[in-house]
Amino acid sequence: MPDQSPLLSLSKLSLRFKGQPVCAVEDVSLSVAAGEILCVVGESGCGKSVTAMALMGLLPPGAAEIHGGVMTFDGQAFDLTKDRVPSDLRGGRIAMIFQEPMTSLNPVFRVGEQIAESVQRHSGCSRGDARLRSLEMLRCVGLPSPERLLDQYPHQFSGGQRQRVMIAMALANDPRLLIADEPTTALDVTIQAQILNLIRDLQRDTGMGTIMITHDLGVVADVADTVAVMYGGHIVESGPMTEIFENPQHPYTIGLMASVPRLSGPRQRLTTINGTVPSIRQMPSGCRFRTRCAFAAETCSTRPAQAEVGPDHSVACHFAPLEQMLKVAG
Repeated sequence: MPDQSPLLSLSKLSLRFKGQPVCAVEDVSLSVAAGEILCVVGESGCGKSVTAMALMGLLPPGAAEIHGGVMTFDGQAFDLTKDRVPSDLRGGRIAMIFQEPMTSLNPVFRVGEQIAESVQRHSGCSRGDARLRSLEMLRCVGLPSPERLLDQYPHQFSGGQRQRVMIAMALANDPRLLIADEPTTALDVTIQAQILNLIRDLQRDTGMGTIMITHDLGVVADVADTVAVMYGGHIVESGPMTEIFENPQHPYTIGLMASVPRLSGPRQRLTTINGTVPSIRQMPSGCRFRTRCAFAAETCSTRPAQAEVGPDHSVACHFAPLEQMLKVAG
């Protein structure tokens, strides 16, 4: 059972890209405990990866300006508007698996050298010890013949193998928190299941907290303890995974759930959410989902506050809880 005290908490993160009229991420708050997997879910363009990059301190200072946000990690607080996340935290106590391993791994260095560099940077150990740790990690993530693979280049690996190398690199320094940004993108379903099982097993064995960014609700149902649903740079709903799946309260969450293909029952047309995520230059005021929402009304032109609709279950919708609204309408 995960420890309930937050390992990492993020409070009211807001950031704007240079030249853009509104914040790409606004008032985003998240928390994850040691031993817990938090899944951040939403369509592409909702601000999931940008939030992760801000947590890691990887946003280019000239391109993005953070207007608000406090991150507390392992009892240490950082005001993200003025404190740069220390470089020794990145890759050490906080590690990240990036979305595309082929562009994240350096093509001109052997994978063993790349893992060893991270180990030496954070532990100060010798080159020989770092190589031994690299070998240990390749073995840990289930790669066959790790002694041979250690001296190979990224292009000699398959997509699933490269992702395992990224996991080995991320976990080489025994991080307290792992951020996995779409770790199964472009992998076939068999390899996807293997990667998810690997992350879950390693997470259980080490007790680290995990933030997993995804748009795949199948992944969420498989691994998540808690879920944060993101749309247009806002958290629109958050809570325990079972509560979100069994009792979704935001129209966007309901739309996401309804759009999942069913493997059983009669054949029927897939449900879709009308429209697309607006660009940052065309983001509506108030509730950013209102231009696509079947329940939209005049009151939605003002931004809804987060409201508690159950234990640890909150939603940002003027009409929540929806059961009450539907009862009145009926």
